[in-house]
Amino acid sequence: MSFPRVRVAVVRGGPSSEFEVSLQTGLNVLRSLPARFSGLDIFISPEGQWHMGGRVVSPERVLPHADVIFNALHGEYGEDGRIQRLLSDFGVPYTGSDALGSAIAMNKALAKKLLKNKLELKMPEDVAVGADEPVSESVEKIFRLMSPPYMVKPIALGSSVGIKKADTIPALAAALGEILERQKSALVEEFIFGREATCGVVEGLRGQEIYALPPVEISPPSDRPFFDYEAKYGGRSREVCPGCFDAGDKEEIQRLSSAVHGALGLRHYSRSDFIVSPKGIYFLEVNTLPGLTDESLFPKSLEAVGVSMPEFVEHVVELALRS
Repeated sequence: MSFPRVRVAVVRGGPSSEFEVSLQTGLNVLRSLPARFSGLDIFISPEGQWHMGGRVVSPERVLPHADVIFNALHGEYGEDGRIQRLLSDFGVPYTGSDALGSAIAMNKALAKKLLKNKLELKMPEDVAVGADEPVSESVEKIFRLMSPPYMVKPIALGSSVGIKKADTIPALAAALGEILERQKSALVEEFIFGREATCGVVEGLRGQEIYALPPVEISPPSDRPFFDYEAKYGGRSREVCPGCFDAGDKEEIQRLSSAVHGALGLRHYSRSDFIVSPKGIYFLEVNTLPGLTDESLFPKSLEAVGVSMPEFVEHVVELALRS
């Protein structure tokens, strides 16, 4: 006796600065679906139009065809709570964090504020800046609080999109001006010198409430000052998994990744970024839908512990169906 296959709609693309990455994440998920699942490729254009089978359709026409949604979107719309609210309104199970957890994690300043109240962890000092404030006044305020170099980033974008390193005050003013032309707000952090690390977690894997994957050590190419978008997806960074950290640092990175995931109320899986410095381990930010492309770090961590992409996809879909 045969049973109908579970219909998994993989939603990819979207009106985001990470459109191309999302396309590749979604493609990898579709290719990794086990045989007991039936895959539906749902494409959202940069203009926000939904497509199924090459035709423009409304979400109302798409969602009844799915038993569960695999959210392969990244960045705006996909990770900020908007599509999560839509899917919840239709009562469709979906992978990844819910609307509230997604919105909090996407806002770097808000996430850091909440984590300060819930956890004991080191984070770079920071100043949030709004587009309605003159850049010159913001620069003066920042310089009074901390010295260069600085990291300047949009508050609500992922994949290191738009991040700038500013070694001088004029460079800080230029970086702020460039970001605030396109975004409502920016976050300026002190630059922490050290080794870059990232660590993924998966709920329910191997019987653990939150299973921490091996930390990855990241060495950007010499012509990139940090692990920015080009370094992530250009294929030239050196990524070592498991990273060459001592046992104590490795365990602490894993502990903090699990703690951040829990403290922000995230679901299913996430990945947190850190700097391992002589002064300690500094948390930078958390990604609620880390990339699953061939160049992405999360699949490398899964492979290091013997978990294949099909096994991971099946596990996460099962988590969504039980949520």
